[in-house]
Amino acid sequence: MTKIYPVVLSGGAGTRLWPMSRAQYPKQLLPLVSSQSLIVETVRRVMASDRFAPPTIVCNEAHRFVIAEQLRAEGVAPRAILLEPAARNTAPAIAAAAYQIVDPNALLLVLPSDHVVRDHAAFMTAVDAAARAAEAGALVTFGVTPDRPETGYGYIRRGRPFDHAPGAFRLRGFVEKPNTRRAKRYLSSGDYYWNAGMFLFKAGAYLDELRRLRPEMAEACHRAVERGRMDLDFFRLDAEAFTAAPSDSIDYAVMEHTARAAMVPLDAGWSDVGAWSALWEMGEKDGQGNVVLGPATLDAAHGSYIRSEGPVIAAVGVENLVIVATEDAVLVASKDQAQNIKGAVEALRRQGRTEADSSPVVYRPWGSYRTIDTGAGFLVKRLTVKPRASLSLQRHAHRAEHWASTGWPIRATNPCI
Repeated sequence: MTKIYPVVLSGGAGTRLWPMSRAQYPKQLLPLVSSQSLIVETVRRVMASDRFAPPTIVCNEAHRFVIAEQLRAEGVAPRAILLEPAARNTAPAIAAAAYQIVDPNALLLVLPSDHVVRDHAAFMTAVDAAARAAEAGALVTFGVTPDRPETGYGYIRRGRPFDHAPGAFRLRGFVEKPNTRRAKRYLSSGDYYWNAGMFLFKAGAYLDELRRLRPEMAEACHRAVERGRMDLDFFRLDAEAFTAAPSDSIDYAVMEHTARAAMVPLDAGWSDVGAWSALWEMGEKDGQGNVVLGPATLDAAHGSYIRSEGPVIAAVGVENLVIVATEDAVLVASKDQAQNIKGAVEALRRQGRTEADSSPVVYRPWGSYRTIDTGAGFLVKRLTVKPRASLSLQRHAHRAEHWASTGWPIRATNPCI
């Protein structure tokens, strides 16, 4: 069968998983459900079969070194890492990848970098069905088989079977997030599925529809690739051209308007890890229904998600809470309000709190650093430098730098000049 080119989209900020997920280090880079980050788990999902070419990553340029290092540690050599100079949603990101891959007959499997799929065999069965429909010219989306009347997801509606592609169906339409009454009706009908945000189609088929429906977007993305350039291991999309593309999702820009849309049901233990409550649902629970990760002690606690990345948490007499502690922030929320954390993060931004978007650790090509003390006239950082990496030599006219090593000997100093 035709080789499939995975396109992994890594542009989200994951605000609803604050304080662990932040704009400078979002959820797809974190090991939230296993020892590996979500983006590594996504890449591993499509590296276990020779059906797939090496993945193409489309990401925020601020995250490029972290992503490259995580993939290197996993032994993955991506086909390309495309850097977005600005966020423009999924339709332009996919278009840039399609143009960069060049071959109009290449099958693209578009995957968000921050989803969980637990049943790999079921996932591959769905991909095979989608590939057959895509070979026939369809733009295929995956619909997750719902197991509850969820009001936090958009839905898609299944139509008649797709000719010559067993397991695929025509797509009858998209439905916005419903209220509880409608969600119950969708669940009982059997024709509605959660919109998973995953797609499979020929590169040329997608670009043809984008040029027809949103020609200005298609042209901007084409120019961004034509004028792009390699920078170390990365492909930089031309900033002026890419930022000229309107920002829109693939659903609104293409899928809701094309006559070529199809869908494949997916029943594979899927989750978009959209809130802390989702991690509670997936987590291993104690006898009182608590999920506990990290140092914590509980007394008469029930049905809660408790996680610490640093300080010990003591939870006494609490029920249905989310308590998450990092070294610089603590979240306490009712579990049924876990979808609404974005408002609290926006409030922190208005207050000028750096904790809203920044983590204590800042990553650089040579390693990372964290600020461990600061005051009037001084700043102390702890640097972690990767083996054989080096920092650039700098000149400072009005400050002195003092270096101390706790590992390998320092081979050079950077004195004040």
